[in-house]
Amino acid sequence: MARLVNIGFGNLVNADKVLAVVSPDAAPIKRMVSKAKEEGTLIDATQGRRTKAVLVLEEGRLLLSALQTDTLFRRFQSDIQSMEERDESEDA
Repeated sequence: MARLVNIGFGNLVNADKVLAVVSPDAAPIKRMVSKAKEEGTLIDATQGRRTKAVLVLEEGRLLLSALQTDTLFRRFQSDIQSMEERDESEDA
């Protein structure tokens, strides 16, 4: 079953498909975003707001989020913890 995590403003991502969450400020990341935009593999989920995180997905896709990397990290961690709790309760 797909684990969907809220990446801001009602947008969800399949947590199993995320390889990395990085800051958009570094020059290599900016080049990756430009290249993805040209190739049509960029997904903009910022809702017109400033990009604060870039999620690198499987198959070379990039996803832009208006949430900070720390916020996304906490959401992914929270999702993992809730999955573990559910597994423990099912085993009992």
